[in-house]
Amino acid sequence: MSDFSFSDAVGIFGVTIVLFVYYLLQIEKMTVKDLSFSSLNALGSSMILYSLLYSWNLSSVLIEVIWILISIIGIVKYFKK
Repeated sequence: MSDFSFSDAVGIFGVTIVLFVYYLLQIEKMTVKDLSFSSLNALGSSMILYSLLYSWNLSSVLIEVIWILISIIGIVKYFKK
């Protein structure tokens, strides 16, 4: 069993953010149009991506990069309105 590292903690905190944002969306305390929705998704995914730099998994890296790009689209749309 490997040691729990700083990068593991960052990744777990990122997962917590992404799941909590999804939870808030489901209980209608947040909407996809909120800046915080896209910003927190980008932050959480970035933290997960950071952890993947230390424990490489190509498919996980791909989904996190795409998640970040989609979140950036949401952020740009927010500021264009």
